[in-house]
Amino acid sequence: MSNIQQAFANGKAFIPFITCGDPSLDVTEQLVYAMADAGADLIELGIPFSDPTAEGPVIQAANVRALAGGATTDRIFDMVRRIRKNTDIPMVFMTYVNVIFSYGAEKFISTAAEIGMDGLILPDLPFEEKGEFDPLCKAHGLDLISLIAPTSHERIAMIAREASGFVYCVSSLGVTGVRSSITTDIGAMVGLVRQSTDIPCAVGFGISTPEQAAEMAAVSDGAIVGSAIVKLCGEYGADCVPQVAAYVRRMKDALR
Repeated sequence: MSNIQQAFANGKAFIPFITCGDPSLDVTEQLVYAMADAGADLIELGIPFSDPTAEGPVIQAANVRALAGGATTDRIFDMVRRIRKNTDIPMVFMTYVNVIFSYGAEKFISTAAEIGMDGLILPDLPFEEKGEFDPLCKAHGLDLISLIAPTSHERIAMIAREASGFVYCVSSLGVTGVRSSITTDIGAMVGLVRQSTDIPCAVGFGISTPEQAAEMAAVSDGAIVGSAIVKLCGEYGADCVPQVAAYVRRMKDALR
């Protein structure tokens, strides 16, 4: 069983997302330990990018702060090396195709695998173009996580058949951000995935309350939360660790 699938082995998974370097890389490192202790099953680490097209204002602002604070890909790799001395919680990078191209795809993917990352999420990579990265990820044992959207319909089965790690179900159209309600029929999306593969499905985009998380996890294998956590990092800055830990604990409890 891969490290990622291990995250789903003990009931519904709670998957928090944070932007590396917001408010600082030192705090990001502390957040990983605190979230792991609070019950997170898998952690998504965002590598900041100047034009994060899938993100709403909260995560966009975090990207700006992190880049202004000097969060580079190499510094983030060094941080992961430190983290891996202390925890083996499953972790994936979430970033944009340009970040990998500018670093060099072979170098980025081989380094990510070598420092102990488990997977990669690229929200701006269309399924049809994943051939540029998928063979490299497979060669280095990194799961390239596939995203499916409410508009994917007939493509869902095709995407699911080739998916690895877990399938990221995008719950709402548009960008990331807190939503008051999620109207997509997630159950139907997950049902289509399950007809083609038995790898886990986690739902993200728009989840912020324990109730929403429980509702989404009831029809899938887990819930992904980004903006609500990144918002706490923005509000509390260097003092955000206990706030985020308490939030993660509440969300994980809702999924038990």
